[in-house]
Amino acid sequence: MTSLATPTGIASGAAAPPRGGALRRAAPALLLYAAVRALGVLVLALWGLADGKGAHRLLSARWDSLWYARIAEQGYGHTLYLPGGKVHSDLAFFPLLPWLERALSAVLPLSVNDAGLVVSGVASLFAAWGIFAVGDRLYGRRAGVLLVVLWAALPVGVVQSMAYSESLFTALAAWSVYAVLSGRWVGAGVLAALAGLTRPVGAAVVAAVWITALVTLVRARRAGGPRPPLPRLLLGVALAPLGWLAYFAWVGVRTGSATGYLDVQGGWGNGFDGGLAFASFIGERLTGPAFAAGLGLLVGVALVLWLYWSGVRQGQPLPLLVCTGTVLLLALTAKGYFGSKPRLMMPAFGLLLPPAVALARLRTVRAVAVVSVLALASSAYGAFWLHGSGPP
Repeated sequence: MTSLATPTGIASGAAAPPRGGALRRAAPALLLYAAVRALGVLVLALWGLADGKGAHRLLSARWDSLWYARIAEQGYGHTLYLPGGKVHSDLAFFPLLPWLERALSAVLPLSVNDAGLVVSGVASLFAAWGIFAVGDRLYGRRAGVLLVVLWAALPVGVVQSMAYSESLFTALAAWSVYAVLSGRWVGAGVLAALAGLTRPVGAAVVAAVWITALVTLVRARRAGGPRPPLPRLLLGVALAPLGWLAYFAWVGVRTGSATGYLDVQGGWGNGFDGGLAFASFIGERLTGPAFAAGLGLLVGVALVLWLYWSGVRQGQPLPLLVCTGTVLLLALTAKGYFGSKPRLMMPAFGLLLPPAVALARLRTVRAVAVVSVLALASSAYGAFWLHGSGPP
């Protein structure tokens, strides 16, 4: 059971910011996280010895990481015109990661690709710390540690070690959710604004701040009890969407269209259609020779939805449910390259809380055995996945 005092999960008073004691408390989670990810990179490197593909290149200089590196080096303005009418513009990529890559490579003897690996590595540790902080606050230290290990051992967990923006975004999202839970509205707003400069799904973090703030105010008014600090809450609400809105507005000005960013995504073949394209994609496999793949996709979607419903029944607090639910909604209803959907759902770490709490109830030996098997399977799958032809 959660120990939080209010229906939304918001503490009545602001908690102290993370300090040395909080880092020591999170140390087991961070060490285990680093161990799981190191295992993944090791397996990737060993696989590469047999396949002739270096782990360093796979992690830092392929697919989206090349676009981020080009933006860091040259700024925006690169466009590819492909057969079939697709237009791939680098405006599809949000700026915070390439900004950090450029800044780091300017002060250290690193290429922008290697700077991307450093940013991703550091951000993944902060993401693990934020995920632990949320799990620990809600269900205790043991559940928090296991939540982090499960996140590290996701089948697509290797992306956390790539020069991609998922680790950076998850760190900002996790700490923003934690800030809301602890009543630090301004901090939540700032982190949400930064998340909105990282990925388009930054809207999920904005929604978590806004909806929770609204429900908190309504419930405080109806209950007639102590109200949240209104100036700080309103400031956090005002700050939250600024990063996301600023980039959308800048792309609109750059393209000369109010729907500029949506047009850019359309050029990539991306957009939102309520999940029709994804359903058609699964249906084609269920009615064709790739029946097993279609069935696997159907089971995977059902599992994700079941985990979300389990979180609702578990009594997860509102900001976590809103953030997780919005990430899932945006991922499952988008059209485009469907191979990226597992990666797009990676920030929805709230899905892993029900199994983390269940594992926390097991004896240590059994819990260790389960997560060890998952870590090995994740490492093998990650190596297999990155050595394939398509991007993650």
